[in-house]
Amino acid sequence: MVLLGNDEFLTELTKLFQKARTSGSITMTMKRYDGRTKPEPRDGTPVVKNPEYKCLIRAQSSNKKISTVIEQREVEKFSTAYSNLLKTSVNGLKRLKKPKKKAVATQ
Repeated sequence: MVLLGNDEFLTELTKLFQKARTSGSITMTMKRYDGRTKPEPRDGTPVVKNPEYKCLIRAQSSNKKISTVIEQREVEKFSTAYSNLLKTSVNGLKRLKKPKKKAVATQ
């Protein structure tokens, strides 16, 4: 898995969306990330008293995996750029037809 900067991640994600139009799909995951790469020690004492949490975002297509870590101060900037990317890239979705409810028969 490749850890990219935020801007690089968005450009690579755009490329993944373009490839997925013809074939395949993309899986996106987001989770809280505290910056540790090693597990906590078993004695129960935390390594960092007040960790500054970050957000880890991963994208995976059939043969490529990319990820980025977003700091707290960059969340608003990244979320606006990410939402604009989704608006432009996810435009080929089909509208689902809702099943019609049967009318209740009165006697």
